[in-house]
Amino acid sequence: MIDEATFRRVCDAALESLKQSLIEAEEDGGFETEEKNGVLNVLFEDGSNKFVFTPQTPVRQIWISALTTSFKLEWSEEANDFVLAKTGEALKRLTERLLQEQLGDETIRLA
Repeated sequence: MIDEATFRRVCDAALESLKQSLIEAEEDGGFETEEKNGVLNVLFEDGSNKFVFTPQTPVRQIWISALTTSFKLEWSEEANDFVLAKTGEALKRLTERLLQEQLGDETIRLA
């Protein structure tokens, strides 16, 4: 497990990068991104759902609540990213897939 200072640094960088990618994609995507107290939220225009991205410092994970499921991503030195162990998906790719499923739009891409 990485130490707390390293976790905070890589987590902040990962969530900031994700936020910027989401903001770029939201214009045509049917959703809006907001950050509040270190938690990243994706709100959908139809009001049906929201995705919540939360850093979990004690366990050194980023948790995503989306599509009635909780996804727990851990830091991977090999991938230099937070990764979902079950699928091997990195943070942005997983978020992209979840957005596509939520919105039924496979053209959504996160840079």
